[in-house]
Amino acid sequence: MSFFSASSARASYILIQMDETQKNHLKAYGIAYWILSQEVDTYWLLNYKGGSFMCKHAPQIEKTLITKDVSYSVIADAQSTSILAQIANPEVNQDAIKLEKAPKIAVYSPKSKQPWDDAVTLVLTYAEIPYDVIYDDEIMQNKLNLYDWLHLHHEDFTGQYGRFYRSYRNADWYKKQVAEFEATAKRLGFAKVSELKLGVANKIKAYTAGGGFLFTMCSGTDSYDIALAAEQVDICESMFDGDAADPAAQDKLDFTNGLAFENYKLDQNPMNYEFSTIDGSLLHIPLGEKNDKFTLFEFSAKWDPIPTMLCQSHEQIIDGFMGQTTSFNKKYLRPDATVMGETKSIGTAKYIHGKLGKGQWTFYGGHDPGDYQHFVGDPPTDLNLHPNSAGYRLILNNILFPAAKKKKQKT
Repeated sequence: MSFFSASSARASYILIQMDETQKNHLKAYGIAYWILSQEVDTYWLLNYKGGSFMCKHAPQIEKTLITKDVSYSVIADAQSTSILAQIANPEVNQDAIKLEKAPKIAVYSPKSKQPWDDAVTLVLTYAEIPYDVIYDDEIMQNKLNLYDWLHLHHEDFTGQYGRFYRSYRNADWYKKQVAEFEATAKRLGFAKVSELKLGVANKIKAYTAGGGFLFTMCSGTDSYDIALAAEQVDICESMFDGDAADPAAQDKLDFTNGLAFENYKLDQNPMNYEFSTIDGSLLHIPLGEKNDKFTLFEFSAKWDPIPTMLCQSHEQIIDGFMGQTTSFNKKYLRPDATVMGETKSIGTAKYIHGKLGKGQWTFYGGHDPGDYQHFVGDPPTDLNLHPNSAGYRLILNNILFPAAKKKKQKT
């Protein structure tokens, strides 16, 4: 018998508030995930006190909340019923979403040490949410279907090694990465790294279309879309793949193959630390760290539960942060992409979402919500210093999103 069963007669609930009174928002997500893993019914109360969690009381849950220093309240059954009734009011922009199971999580990341960290793995580790690291071999072996949710680590799917050639081509880590990627491509039957990465990108696209949940940040966003659009054309110069890029590459892109972007222009100078005009990094520089913010959209919880879930936060205006791909120039977004966060003054989207077949994808610009300008070789961000980060909360919203019980589409 589960240790949760012993409390069934108590008729009380635990409310984990997620508004400004919460002492540790990030750990709270980890506890919600752990409660789900114990097969305890849990509700995500959208727009109620910052997107709170509620479940039946159990001594072990309360003990864990105390141990992790996460704020909570024990409420009577009548109070929980009252909260749900209040949320159900059609005039209130709130909803209660039942979370069904703890999703199985994979992070697409090289097995070797990289000279940069990854915000998603940092926050998963801090929140104590388990995940598996997979890479090209596992994806080409069709192991993606073992997982409910996939994150693409800081990655370049175009085969141009992150456009680090100009600054880091003589660095040991860069030369090691090139050797490893080329060996993997050869072992898996590809003539070039760009062809391997395209093969991986197409596997991920099929996984998503089949019902998977895809999340990626920084260069894992635009480089992924560009690789798909460039399926039939060589966009890599000789220092990346041994032969020249197709001079007519721009005209041969098929934007319909991508997920989020269209009509952008490739940056065809291999010495530039940039892939295309999708990225809005240069637009953010004049703002400076103090004024670089993005604003979350408010969606209807009852009519648009998906973007509402993904935007749960105790803050609507969130500190921006840079990356190789900092944000997305809105004029290159496909019309079916939903903008969930933007810096309106400069015309960039920070946080976007869309559907592909039976699945969902989310792209989040920037590298590290806890470090405005994170450079190669910088130490990892210490999340003990950022337990209430609204920027990191958006990542964790995506982690729990696959756990939500599917609701019938309203018409």
